[in-house]
Amino acid sequence: MQIAWVFPGQGSQKTGMGKDVITLEDAKPRFDFASDMFGIDLFKICEEDSGKSHDNDLNNTKNTQICLFLIESILLDALRIRGYSPDVVAGHSLGEITALYAAKVISFENCVSLIKKRSELMSKAPTGGMAALIGFDRNNLESLVNNKEDIFIANDNSSAQVVLSGNKETLDKISKELKCKRFINLNVSGAFHSRYMNEPSERFSEYLDSLYFNEPLIPVISNANPSFLKDSIQLKQNLKKQMCNGVRWRETMDLMYTLDDLHIVEIGPSAVLGGLAKRHLKNIKISQVSSANTLIYESHE
Repeated sequence: MQIAWVFPGQGSQKTGMGKDVITLEDAKPRFDFASDMFGIDLFKICEEDSGKSHDNDLNNTKNTQICLFLIESILLDALRIRGYSPDVVAGHSLGEITALYAAKVISFENCVSLIKKRSELMSKAPTGGMAALIGFDRNNLESLVNNKEDIFIANDNSSAQVVLSGNKETLDKISKELKCKRFINLNVSGAFHSRYMNEPSERFSEYLDSLYFNEPLIPVISNANPSFLKDSIQLKQNLKKQMCNGVRWRETMDLMYTLDDLHIVEIGPSAVLGGLAKRHLKNIKISQVSSANTLIYESHE
């Protein structure tokens, strides 16, 4: 059995998710460390729906990214303490940083500072829109996108689901031109994973140059170029490309599917990636680790 640990990104957050992990090893010190760096009580944001201001909202990208990383990193280390380990790791968008942490490429402290920089840059990104499409003809979609200069496939999530990113007016035009089961405009502040992110991406790349990447202990699959990588230089280059390139998750799942007797373990508050895998792949085992009460799954034995 080959174990793949996968880590979701923004959109998988859940109100109250902090309460499900705070009893685990090192959870409180990690929340305290990150809260000091961000200048806000992150556990309070993860523990309850503040409902007071946008600054204290879990769905504010400045808070979402670090809160998800904290939950995922606490859970994955709790699994390690209990004797679990993966054969390969991958993360969707923000989750790629958690995957790099899981492979011991970046320290916990550096991940926190990196996510602070990433979330600040993304929150100031140029205005734009994103939309999720479900149930469509791929050839038709790709033809439409290729004929428009300001729309991009941001997340190629599966054979039946993609997320488009770019100009809001052009997104509206595509919604009328393309036949699909569902066209859902997303509540986001920018056109993430597109060329609209070129300037933030350049600044993010400069910041990454200041961080040391260790050689990974296990293969990592990057969003920008899905392959089994154990080279720290290439992993850094791929992370630099991530912000203004699409998340190639469909190809990531297809690559994992080449492993013998694949078992995907999603580590995070919601079963987003597990749901995609269930619909896209056949005859694989999928487990969800989302809280202190779910730290168990069938391993290599």
